[in-house]
Amino acid sequence: MNVTDREYAQELDRNDPLARFKAQFVVTDPEMCYLDGNSLGRLPQATITAVNDFMTKEWGPEVVTGWGHWVDEAQPTGDLLGAAALGAGLGQVLVCDTTSVNFYQLCLAAIHARPGRKTIITDAANFPTDRYILDGIAKQFGLNLVIINNENPTIAVHERVTTEVLAPYLNDDVALVTLEVIQYRSGARTDIKSITEQVRAIGGLVVWDASHAVGAIELNLDENGVDLCVGCTYKYGNSGPGSPAWFYVSKKIQSELQVPIQGWFAQGAQFEMGPVFEKAEGIRGFQIASPSLIGIRCVKTAFAMIQEAGIDEIAKKAARGTQMMIELFDAWLKPLGLELNTSRIASERGGHISLVHPDAAQICIALRQISNVIPDYRTPNSIRLAISPLTTSYTEVWDGFQRMRDLVATGRYKEVKEGGSRVT
Repeated sequence: MNVTDREYAQELDRNDPLARFKAQFVVTDPEMCYLDGNSLGRLPQATITAVNDFMTKEWGPEVVTGWGHWVDEAQPTGDLLGAAALGAGLGQVLVCDTTSVNFYQLCLAAIHARPGRKTIITDAANFPTDRYILDGIAKQFGLNLVIINNENPTIAVHERVTTEVLAPYLNDDVALVTLEVIQYRSGARTDIKSITEQVRAIGGLVVWDASHAVGAIELNLDENGVDLCVGCTYKYGNSGPGSPAWFYVSKKIQSELQVPIQGWFAQGAQFEMGPVFEKAEGIRGFQIASPSLIGIRCVKTAFAMIQEAGIDEIAKKAARGTQMMIELFDAWLKPLGLELNTSRIASERGGHISLVHPDAAQICIALRQISNVIPDYRTPNSIRLAISPLTTSYTEVWDGFQRMRDLVATGRYKEVKEGGSRVT
């Protein structure tokens, strides 16, 4: 059976062990092809119940006495997320704050743990927030920020940073290297084990940003010897817009680090309200403030589903789904002038692929307005298309690519105007 036959996708769906999960999400338009789960996951139906129950059965009747069992929810929720999606043992993950705050906290903690070293390294294709935060840290502390130009294809293929790409930048002045596990634009996957070991060998630390990876691929943070990692929960994690983020600090390094924001939740004897900060032992020593309870309940619901499904099965579907996308690209979209900016090797990509076209922005708008397909656009010329394994069927992917082929082939996308929203 050929990939260009719709029956090919339907057969994959019939044999998909994860197919049953889509019915557990809110889908208001079954004709929509939602291929943007790498930006925002769908709403689990169980989350509606969980949030309503929290408000009506806990916050409402318990009021302030509820803090007796709410106070430490960031930790068991972190343990759940770690077990379900990160390959992380107990006591190493917290669910709290935002990815940006957590990234700042861990990067600065890592830099201060390497006194005397003045160089921090990232890449040009890294997510803007990470680059901007590092720029601010470098200016504040007089550090040398080195940016690898991996947007240049002669330096890195598909923006992918390898040990060979990184090696020329490393020396004994490097305190910190920070990279994405999955490049947000191209979908390139970084080998976290080899790079962590490479940087450790010269005495530096690595902070990984797994925002575009968590819930789509296996990370195995403990097994891969990772020290520090951050990420969000609202993409493949399906925990809702603005849901709390998470961070991972390996037990082997927890006592070595001191985060810059010394919040009262990190105080050892928290409710003694003492005059001097004394860091709590374990992962709580990295928490700033009160957990966002409603957001945490969303995370608990969504990652319990991921745990039930199994991150190994999720990763298999992400690989199979993106392979089908690439095959459909070859058959339908490459002849129309689109280019693939994602690796054809499954181990070098995550849950989304990137297609390049001079009119990418206009095509993305037209897909939404004309074809009822939801992708997203990333400057300067990338169309991102994702399979979110719990919520996206193979047939949904097939239909979306067929509609995209027809839209581009007919030139109908030129009927729409660009702009109208600063959100792309």
